Amino acid sequence: MHFESLSGEQLQSLLPPALAHRLREETEVPSGVPRRTFLKVATASGFALGAFPLLANTEQTVAPTAATSLKANQLPAAFVSIARDGTVTVTVNRLEFGQGTHTGLAMVLAEELDADWSRVKAVHGTADMAYADPAFGIHITGGSTSVKHSYTQYRELGARTRAMLLAAAAKQWNVPVGSLSAERGVVIGPGGKRLPYGELADAAMQQPVPAEVVLKDPSRFTIIGQPTTRLDAKDKSSGQQNFGIDVNLSGMLTAVVTRPPVFGSKVASVDDAAARAVPGVKAVLRVPLHDGGEGVAVLATGYWAAKQGREALKVQWNDTGREKVDSARQLASYRELAAKTGNIKFDADMAPLASAPNRISAEFTFPYLAHAPMEPLNCTVQITGTGADAKAKLWVGTQMPGIDAAAAARVLGVKPENVAMEVQMAGGGFGRRAIITSDYVVEACTVAKAAQTAGLNVPVRTLWSREDDIRGGYYRPMHVHRAEIGFDAQGNVLAWDHVIVGQSIMAGTFFEPMMVKGGVDETMVEGMKAPYQVPMRLSAHHPKHNVPVLWWRSVGSTHTAYVMETLIDEIARATKQDPVAYRMKLMDAGASRHRAALQLAVDKSGYGKKQLEAGRAWGVAVHESFSSVVAYVVEASIVNGAPKLHAVTAGVHCNLAVNPKSVEAQVQGSALMGLSMCLPGAAITFKDGVVEQSNFGDFAVPRITDMPTMAVHIVPSADAPTGMGEPAVPPLAPAFANAIAQLTGKPLRELPFKLA
Repeated sequence: MHFESLSGEQLQSLLPPALAHRLREETEVPSGVPRRTFLKVATASGFALGAFPLLANTEQTVAPTAATSLKANQLPAAFVSIARDGTVTVTVNRLEFGQGTHTGLAMVLAEELDADWSRVKAVHGTADMAYADPAFGIHITGGSTSVKHSYTQYRELGARTRAMLLAAAAKQWNVPVGSLSAERGVVIGPGGKRLPYGELADAAMQQPVPAEVVLKDPSRFTIIGQPTTRLDAKDKSSGQQNFGIDVNLSGMLTAVVTRPPVFGSKVASVDDAAARAVPGVKAVLRVPLHDGGEGVAVLATGYWAAKQGREALKVQWNDTGREKVDSARQLASYRELAAKTGNIKFDADMAPLASAPNRISAEFTFPYLAHAPMEPLNCTVQITGTGADAKAKLWVGTQMPGIDAAAAARVLGVKPENVAMEVQMAGGGFGRRAIITSDYVVEACTVAKAAQTAGLNVPVRTLWSREDDIRGGYYRPMHVHRAEIGFDAQGNVLAWDHVIVGQSIMAGTFFEPMMVKGGVDETMVEGMKAPYQVPMRLSAHHPKHNVPVLWWRSVGSTHTAYVMETLIDEIARATKQDPVAYRMKLMDAGASRHRAALQLAVDKSGYGKKQLEAGRAWGVAVHESFSSVVAYVVEASIVNGAPKLHAVTAGVHCNLAVNPKSVEAQVQGSALMGLSMCLPGAAITFKDGVVEQSNFGDFAVPRITDMPTMAVHIVPSADAPTGMGEPAVPPLAPAFANAIAQLTGKPLRELPFKLA
């Protein structure tokens, strides 16, 4: 997702009133409790700096003086726990769902703490406001902002904790703090005296929290910048890691929901006799859905029984008044809109277009795409108590725990402060677990509430199947682009008239006031024009359809990068210029990071120097998204009439790479996801309002045989890191397409690829 153009204050101002009120309450320290209050948390292994003070019901140990300038997300107590054996547990304010954030932010904090990395662990935060994004002020894992926004925050948290440990040691030894140092989890004093952190944690809690700390010079880093194996690697590679789907509580029932085939439809009638007869089925309940439609939930003692029960249902649907989207008709209507100028984003003079000596007229089409994370959606809800005393606990892998908690409170009729979120490790998401409507969480709460009403006072896990996930909506929107470009013999672009057609992902949400400007959804046009010096008129149309849409990993750049980079290549071919040299010439003066990333990929790939195998061609693309630049140089061919990607060399400029191993993994995974957009079958299509795909048999994803060899190279930098969760997705498809165009002489203007 992409909210980079918004300030934290702007985002907070757009929140629903209940959530905004909760945010204000929880970021204000209660009367009489200093902001740097610490909690004394007794554990089996010792005392710890840990557990956020404002919501915990444990004994408070108040620091002697108050550093009232500090905010909740600056207090080490919410983020650092040091056990008596020296184990450091870092609480991470982001969902870990494959991107390596738990390891990266733990590394950042451990660096300034001078911790022993072999004794560092990481856990998820909660919906507590201490764990909100420090820049946006809301809980969010997205927009490739995790390390970018929390880098300084976690450095300061580590430095504050270290300072308190040193102060405790100085007091115990009765020596000046300046005479002490720290190294690998130990405070070192005069004469080589040593005190492990675990022995100092209790005393450190009594020390004031320093408002100001001096951070290390990057030249002194020993953890940050080192290729580091992820903290979750062992458990995930050995099958020991638990995810949200694995939640198993005493007495828990599993629910599956049959949803209408046409979005927003209602139940006309249901015959559930056969479903109720399935062994293990405990209830069949009609439930409202978040979009105004209805579904039927089958609750059973396990998933298989619930699934069998659902298959035995006989449901008739009422889709009166609901649009029945048809992909062929929709494409035709988009093409008509693309022929007309829409709402203006850029407005350069198009007069030179008529007299340009060379022209390109191009139309691009992009389908709906499903997120299809490996772990389907799920949420477990437990309701206890009634009336004003009602409480709820949710176990869910969510990218927006605060927004989802507020939605749960609303649906369940529970006070917001009585909703507890146990954020679970998630098996992917790509944006699908960050839903402004909280659709799957709302659904799970609705089912749990209906179960309670039916007398089933047990935890309920609502679980989606793969088919539910593919057909469940919230797709990357379908788009059509039309470009009219005039240029001279040297490749100088004289005029570029560009129209984009696609649904707005921000319309109708509380982000609309700030993200839809002049009728243009900023997320749909991001990635257009820059960094090239081209006079462009860019406009957009946002038709509305009965298809729920959402950001998809790298958002608008999923299609804008493809259009920009294939058209730039096409101009280079038309004017007989090397595509790399042409890009370098066309980039504006501020594109130093683009040039560095592209040059690195070129140099490392052997582009222009290495002799390729017969039938292969080079392809090049470079793109910036989420403040990072990724360039690809690829080798591709056509095998048995189908495009084949053989090798990929990446040049990456993400400023300082906190964990180069994670950057490499993100680029590899992103390249594979970019490749998925190119493969036949990689599209969601509609017929009579119904999604035609249901599983990986008809919604294609790359197989191991599709994976090219990859080499990832990072431009050295000591500047504060930028995002890496998404930027490596957009340039892969255009680089691949450009290589194929070199072989065939024909540009590919449709994803997935079609050579004929």
